[in-house]
Amino acid sequence: MQSEVCGCFTMSGVYRAPAFVFALLFYGVFLTTKAQTPTPSPAPTPCALRSNTSCAECLENVTCLWCTPTKQCMDYPVRNILPPSGVCPLNDARWGLCWVNFQILIITMSVVGGVIIIGLCVCCFCCCKCERIGNKREEVQVERQTRARNSRQKAKRTEMQLRHDEIRQKYGMAKDNPYARMNDH
Repeated sequence: MQSEVCGCFTMSGVYRAPAFVFALLFYGVFLTTKAQTPTPSPAPTPCALRSNTSCAECLENVTCLWCTPTKQCMDYPVRNILPPSGVCPLNDARWGLCWVNFQILIITMSVVGGVIIIGLCVCCFCCCKCERIGNKREEVQVERQTRARNSRQKAKRTEMQLRHDEIRQKYGMAKDNPYARMNDH
């Protein structure tokens, strides 16, 4: 009985329930996504129709630029990064927020950018300098360790040589001249 119930989910002994569940979930997500497509919002009011109102009302639309002295709401000149002075002086132009004018925005952004660049340069300089100092300290320490290792090695070599000489003397193989081997028969 159990093999009949599970038989619909098996294929060559492989359990297919995860694939079925995945397909069901994918289909459900697809339907809910399709059902939740947003309805198009009404077209925003053109900026020119918001002239002679308030700055806040004009800047509700992000494509609008407010000029304070003339109380004009106009489309932001997207071809230029900054609005030309013929459209509205930078000191009087408002975009995004009514209390921020372009002149202050430019000065603030320049100062913040300069501080960030100087900060990065100082950090890079300090890191490089500290790394060089660290390398010098490390080199001195490695040199000290090498000298200590060499002196220990030399002491062991002389100790070994003395032991070998003692053994040679004990068995009568000591030679006064190290080059005497050549003269022996």
